[in-house]
Amino acid sequence: MNNNNYEVVIIGGGVCGTALLYVLSNYTNVKRIALIEKEADIALVNSFTNSNSQTLHFGDIETNYTLAKAEKVKAGASLVKNYLLTKDPHQEIYTKYHKMVLGVGKEQEQLKTRYQQFKTLFPDLRLLERAEIAVKEPKVLLNRPEDQEIMALYTDEGYTVDFNRLAKSFVANALENTETTIDLLFNTKVKQISKQAGEYQLKTSDQTITSKVIMVAAGAHSLLFAKSLGYGLNYALLSVAGSFYFAPQFLNGKVYTVQQEKLPFAAIHGDPEVHDRAIARFGPTAKVLPMLERHHYGSIIEYFQTAGLSFKAVLSFAKILSDPIIFKYIALNFVYDFPIIGKRLFIKEVSKIIPSVKLTDLTYAKGYGGVRPQVVNLNTQALEMGEAKITGDQIIFNITPSPGASTCLQNALEDTTKLIDFLGSGYQFERQQFLDDLSVNSEQLLTPNS
Repeated sequence: MNNNNYEVVIIGGGVCGTALLYVLSNYTNVKRIALIEKEADIALVNSFTNSNSQTLHFGDIETNYTLAKAEKVKAGASLVKNYLLTKDPHQEIYTKYHKMVLGVGKEQEQLKTRYQQFKTLFPDLRLLERAEIAVKEPKVLLNRPEDQEIMALYTDEGYTVDFNRLAKSFVANALENTETTIDLLFNTKVKQISKQAGEYQLKTSDQTITSKVIMVAAGAHSLLFAKSLGYGLNYALLSVAGSFYFAPQFLNGKVYTVQQEKLPFAAIHGDPEVHDRAIARFGPTAKVLPMLERHHYGSIIEYFQTAGLSFKAVLSFAKILSDPIIFKYIALNFVYDFPIIGKRLFIKEVSKIIPSVKLTDLTYAKGYGGVRPQVVNLNTQALEMGEAKITGDQIIFNITPSPGASTCLQNALEDTTKLIDFLGSGYQFERQQFLDDLSVNSEQLLTPNS
């Protein structure tokens, strides 16, 4: 057999690509898999420890989640949670903290309503009054005006995750199956994908690889690959870069603020670092940049290749950014990264969580933060919320903004189902065994979209 011929090729070695590798290796009879990663190791871009909000999202305290979305996200995040509890008994990948979302003034009614709607789905969810908040998070109440009404939606079920280590764990557990050939091709950039005689050909700088099916799990780059094959032509990307600030040990767990309506971006929150509770991290900001990767200026050209400079694209971006709420938010967040003035503005957001915070407490987290690709539909000239997936002929493209990492195993479950269907007769996926191993009732998981 040609050593460059595979049944499945995965492009992208982040937490989503490696989750798929883990599922394919352990729960299917696929025998030849290649994972192609342009970096020197696993999960060095958006899944890297410093590049994301290190949060396992369930939808309980994320106030921009509807009940329907929370049901799906909880099911997916539970797969990751149970994987961690099973595979990481010494908590080298994650740390468990409590978490809460603060409601001040009129926001209290919003939290009360949310609690009534969500308490059945999340039995551990509780409403905390001022005195109870002070016990859990004393710094949240320190220097806060006595007449300021405050309430919190609280749960003990908070998980801070090092997604880089999680991705490496997926790979290590995938490689334990010695009956499957798994080739990890690092420092390998795919330059072209084409289809000939029913198989895909992937050209890299030094070889040509063939595969029956392909999974593109390369974040923002996925849309670039899709467009090169004629898919996703009605989409563009609004790349939103997130930055963070460090502070001393102000918090014992994750503390969120209520999400502003109409905004697809996460509200500022604070939490202890995953491997060092003595450091609190506040963010993320949301700065629009014409880049597919943060801190990688070579991706600017690729961004414009992906977004396109068509009249429809320009009109779509103009319409989105002309919304006064979105424009004000993006403009302010752009300034947060500026020296001196950025910290003076950002402290106003942090003070909503820690009223006693001082300028000297905050340090810009240089080199931290990644890019979240928000998909723009050029036909509707609007942002499409949540995760995006394009299914083609024997190929899938995943463009996964938040909560992509939290639902990486659910994505892998759905994508494995489709890939096995692509491969046809003779290929099997032990779906129920996968769910049994992670102790998740299959009825909790929504049927994959066709």
